[in-house]
Amino acid sequence: MENMSTKSKAALFVLILIWGASWPINKLAVPYSPPLLYAGMRSILGGILLTLIIWKTRKAINWRNNWQKYFIAAFFNSILFFGLQTLGLLYLPGGLFSVLVYFQPILLGLFAWLFLGEYLSPIQIFGLLVGFVGIAVVSVDGLTVHISAIGVILGLLTAVSWATGTIYVKKVSKEVDPFWMVAIQCVIGGIFLIGTGTVFESWSAIEWNRYYILGLCFGATIGIPYAYILYYKLVSAGEASKVGSYTFLIPIVAVLLGVLFLRETVTYILIVGMLLVATSIHFVNFQYKPKYKRMSKN
Repeated sequence: MENMSTKSKAALFVLILIWGASWPINKLAVPYSPPLLYAGMRSILGGILLTLIIWKTRKAINWRNNWQKYFIAAFFNSILFFGLQTLGLLYLPGGLFSVLVYFQPILLGLFAWLFLGEYLSPIQIFGLLVGFVGIAVVSVDGLTVHISAIGVILGLLTAVSWATGTIYVKKVSKEVDPFWMVAIQCVIGGIFLIGTGTVFESWSAIEWNRYYILGLCFGATIGIPYAYILYYKLVSAGEASKVGSYTFLIPIVAVLLGVLFLRETVTYILIVGMLLVATSIHFVNFQYKPKYKRMSKN
């Protein structure tokens, strides 16, 4: 972080803290609401708030040319990501689940090589292998200690959907305004999740207690709109690579907060797996200047 400005360092620190805190907060709220309705409420409220914040730039939406892109992004980044994430937190502790989800940066490196033709250096390939080992270790911990194959599968599927959605957004990034991409995909995803939840779940099952309201308000204000504003400010300042290389701190923050406030247990296996994942993400995000780029198949 030596080359980052003081403001960028502060923004990155706050972003990591927000994304890390979101796991135990959502873990607290999930038991008091049907999962699809909770995911949909967070998504649509966050999307609406972000829309209000950036409303003056609405000409950048370009709906006629970009509506398909918004729907595809919403499918992976809102419907699948928020839906699978919320379901998964019913089966595993927030800290453990976050480690599985943050397999995403490792998948991102692999998918970028496969679908965008981005070059992978030997050290990044080594990082991918370390990451696979780390996730295998964490998965074993989830299966042996918490006995939840469903939770492990949901965690990995959340990571896959997030990585796929990120690759797609990156591919169309020159055609779509990033803030409007986040806002619209959250609104579309929220509408779908609420609609599906209304059919298969019950609104009367929601317990409007302090934990549910905390989770809903955090996601709809800080967790989605504010976090993404910080993220894109860092990206626009040329700090995207720094965000990527420090994402390994997010599950560590989630685990620590889960232990402190939710009394979640931490096993040696989870610590080993978490360290392997952190090492992997560091290597996968290792910065280099490639002499050439692998030719895309497209």
